[in-house]
Amino acid sequence: MPVTQFRAPWDNVDPAEIGPILAGASDRYAALELVTADADAIRAALGIGSTTDPGRLVLAPDAATVRADLAAHRDRLAFLRLDQVDPSVRALGWQGSSLFGAHRLASLEGWSLTIPGASGVVASTEPPAAATPAGPSYDPATAWTLVAGGDIMLDRRVADVMASNGVDFPFDGGTAEIGSYRCCSATGARLPVGRRTGNAGAVRALLSDATLAIANFENPAPDNWAHHTGNGLVFSADPTLIKGVADAGFDWLSLANNHIGNFGAQGILDTIKHLDGYGIAHAGAGENLAAARRPSIFHAGGATVAILAYDTIQPAYDAGEATVGTAPMTAPGVRDDIAAARAGGADVVIVFPHWGTEYTATATAIQRDLAHAAIDAGADLVIGNHPHWAQAVEVYRGVPIFYCLGDLVFDISRSEQTLEGILPELTFEGSRLVQVRIRPYLSIDGEWQVNLLDPAGSGKVVMDQVFGAAGDNLPW
Repeated sequence: MPVTQFRAPWDNVDPAEIGPILAGASDRYAALELVTADADAIRAALGIGSTTDPGRLVLAPDAATVRADLAAHRDRLAFLRLDQVDPSVRALGWQGSSLFGAHRLASLEGWSLTIPGASGVVASTEPPAAATPAGPSYDPATAWTLVAGGDIMLDRRVADVMASNGVDFPFDGGTAEIGSYRCCSATGARLPVGRRTGNAGAVRALLSDATLAIANFENPAPDNWAHHTGNGLVFSADPTLIKGVADAGFDWLSLANNHIGNFGAQGILDTIKHLDGYGIAHAGAGENLAAARRPSIFHAGGATVAILAYDTIQPAYDAGEATVGTAPMTAPGVRDDIAAARAGGADVVIVFPHWGTEYTATATAIQRDLAHAAIDAGADLVIGNHPHWAQAVEVYRGVPIFYCLGDLVFDISRSEQTLEGILPELTFEGSRLVQVRIRPYLSIDGEWQVNLLDPAGSGKVVMDQVFGAAGDNLPW
């Protein structure tokens, strides 16, 4: 399996790229790194010889050393056995095919990078050498994927676009690049001018092909909805617009946010009714506190997955013992809810908070304390939203925290940061997280359609924002 640093922007590697690395002619990699026990077999399989510059071929005693070295060197390509790959490194596709993600190969039989009969098999059922013991098995046929999105708001200018172009339009995007910038937003910030580069439907394919696609629903969809104009802070969505969200492939939405109560308690209940009608699961709000704190349960790849949602922003909407509202987030409450989910059979517990400070990339101390408390209580993943900017990614006790993904479909164009965001694509084998890929995107200003960006090109701005805000809290 070809791997590189977790933060590297590359998706794929081709056999023709290997030789130039050893010759010092690669524009991506300065060195190739291999586990010593596997090096000869891998080099033979790749058809590569020696190099006159020993610094271009690095030999490591074991896979753990390779993974640590990649974290320190963005410009290295390595090859590991499939069972040695974990989320701390970025597994690359080989000749356009991948074993991870929503678009992975259906089985190992389609993977061409193998070393038959050798202990150093890159992807094989052969037993590994004693010097590098096998890790957990991985089979793309039994894996499952999660794709998470940020805030979805279907009122104001988004509703206008959906009325003109159809309810599916916001999620019909493909790929795009930033061709230029224009001046200026109402806050005086320059705004990116997006240009579509093709691949129409790529966003929908990513969401639909994922085993689970989740996001935050940042408005009620009440029976007595009203269309709002301008930049007011009261939202409601025409319930028929939910069809666009369902068509996009979303399986679950959080209702724990500071706008879900904009049309009162009945608006929350109406929203639940309409989401149920479209077959979209939800959590974080309900007819009482117990219902709001109840997790959504899914079955994916042989694992039972529980998703809990909480709001920290608008306490006025908190549910009571007998009153409609949202689930407030407290460390004791999250601990109890995770314990209950585990007792109910959950193998994976995902916590989805609404928190943080708007228009910032750095997580607050409150966010970090709550995220750490959730992981200490047994959460396997924490994914947050609310600030309208993509925020830091952190790894705490081996568990990733996405503090905010940014707006997904929302008509805020205050700055470049409000038009860009990230879609984490996570691959699990049962309850074990094996790979994380972050896909940057641009919501084209005035059209509010999500389009994927090349992380090595126009997507570098938001990726640098996320990694920069992480500081020392992201060792990958």
